[in-house]
Amino acid sequence: MSEPLVYLNGAMTPIADAKISVLDRGFIFGDGIYEVIPIYGRRMFRPAQHMARLFRSLAAISIPNPHIEAEWMRLIDQVVAAHPAEDQMAYLQVTRGVAKRAHPFPLEVTPTVFIMTNPIVLPSPAVRASGVACVSMEDKRWLRCEIKSISLLGNVLAAQHAVEHEAVESIQFRDGYLTEASSSNVWVVKDGAVLGPPKDNLILEGIRYGLIEELCIANAISLESRRISRAEVFAADEIFLSSATKEVLPVVTLDGHPIGSGIPGPVYESLYRAYQQAKAAA
Repeated sequence: MSEPLVYLNGAMTPIADAKISVLDRGFIFGDGIYEVIPIYGRRMFRPAQHMARLFRSLAAISIPNPHIEAEWMRLIDQVVAAHPAEDQMAYLQVTRGVAKRAHPFPLEVTPTVFIMTNPIVLPSPAVRASGVACVSMEDKRWLRCEIKSISLLGNVLAAQHAVEHEAVESIQFRDGYLTEASSSNVWVVKDGAVLGPPKDNLILEGIRYGLIEELCIANAISLESRRISRAEVFAADEIFLSSATKEVLPVVTLDGHPIGSGIPGPVYESLYRAYQQAKAAA
């Protein structure tokens, strides 16, 4: 079977043949942004929201947007069509481009644009039924987490911290308050109400953040966005994660301590069912 094609700077090519310069600022400085879009049945899920975040991130670091929204959609569809899987995960990356190494923004540089897809891998029914373990850690990342930057060393270290503690995710706290996991938003349930950290510069507002808000409204579940203390997290009735690859995933232990009853809770169950209905209706 031939290798799936990727898009790089105007051309479709096998990934083994896709090359960039060693002077690309994404390689040298991590000077770029990315976006990840789930694809179900070859259709993008919540594409408008993903495009809006892509455009916000580009604007936040002053990279000129190389395409209008319709052109982005056409390019993504082209890469999706070249892959045999029905359900995929599209990855988009834009760097500032190739220039002589110097910290300030170069003049008259063309952004590097890369798009690839892979089959999407979701948690198994068995994992969802049992729930997952997480570990806590101090959030030591930079203070512009709302930008979906390719400079992900802090997130990589947090993910590795989870692996080394046999956990699925590291749930992070800054100055004693919940921020997010290494690659997921984190939600706390208490007395039937869902709590989420504020949508500020300390977290990346996942596309599922807005979806969870919509699903809570549709299912008459109270939701509040506010600062959540470490003590509140450990005293939660339920904790769940949300991300493109996890969708909605229950956390049943944190640092080895059971959360609530130690099994996936009813609010998670309601939101997971609602999430699947939203996918089916998209």
